Order: sequence, then structure tokens, then C-alpha cells
Amino acid sequence: MMWGDGMGGGTGWMWIFWLLLILGTVVLIFVLVKAFTGNSGGGTRQGGSAPPPTGAGPRRSREILEERYARGEISTEEYRERLRTLEEGDR
Repeated sequence: MMWGDGMGGGTGWMWIFWLLLILGTVVLIFVLVKAFTGNSGGGTRQGGSAPPPTGAGPRRSREILEERYARGEISTEEYRERLRTLEEGDR
């Protein structure tokens, strides 16, 4: 059975095609952004900081401490206390 002039039979499937096309584009963009930013899903949580990598030496620990202080994540007092702790661990 033909609907109208025969052109309306395929329009029911066209919205599914466009929906899948848009969904596929969004997924592709998401995958490309993840690939180019190097975000592996692990790492830092929003508002937190990642733990230092295992085996990080005292130099890296001090760098991390300095970075956190520079970003304003810790106060001057906390910075000095942690720096003192790191220096005691080096002895």
C-alpha cells in the first residue's frame, strides 16, 4: 500500500538515521578529545590532587609541594610544615 505520493514511506526511518549520525558524531568527538588530551580516566579528581607516583624521590615530592603551594591549595604554614617533614626524611 502506498502512502500519498509514495514519498512518505521512508521518513519513518530517516529520523533514526539522523539520530544515529548525531550520536556517532558526539561519540567520535569524545574519543578524539580523550585521545588528544591524554586523559586516561585516572589521575586527579576535580578539586583534589593526585598522589605522587610510586618511587618518586625527594626532589619530586618537593616539586609537588611547591606546585600545590603556588596554586594556593595549601597555606604558607602548611607548606613550611610539610617542607620541614620532607627535609627530616632526607636525613
